[in-house]
Amino acid sequence: MNANTDLILYEEEFQQIVAEVERLCRDANAKVVFLVDKNGQLIASSGNAGGMDTTSLASLTAGNIAATGGLAKLLGEKEFSILFHEGEKDNMHISLVGDRVILVVIFDSRTSLGLVRLRVKRTSEALTRIFETIVRKSEAEKSAPGAAGVEAASAFAEITEDDIDNLFR
Repeated sequence: MNANTDLILYEEEFQQIVAEVERLCRDANAKVVFLVDKNGQLIASSGNAGGMDTTSLASLTAGNIAATGGLAKLLGEKEFSILFHEGEKDNMHISLVGDRVILVVIFDSRTSLGLVRLRVKRTSEALTRIFETIVRKSEAEKSAPGAAGVEAASAFAEITEDDIDNLFR
């Protein structure tokens, strides 16, 4: 899976992703679970995120993964795929899934790090399969004759700058 290609989520796979995130939150007894892409965009969440700035959390998590990747390279490692932050009340388990998305689990004393790690492993495997399916679908659509991207490009080709200017008059 190439992490540098744009991610196109299809409805069927998106629903599978949401179901996996919800299952992880429930099975790990976590407070909140987030799935974030490496650019910091929130893909899915489950649990009680009330009061959390999810946009900032997603962006900072992606930045954390990027910074940790730099540290890994300095040490001759490809990456550190799992990060754990322990707080007074809440803990954060961050893992890289399929070199494309970041799975964030926020949990407290109602569960254990061992249970979270066990459930994250199972969810990561399921999410990796889902994202591989997404990549295959996306590549098949791009290579198909009359691909949606070509049709969309031709539809925009008909629009001139004068048309756009007329919209704002």
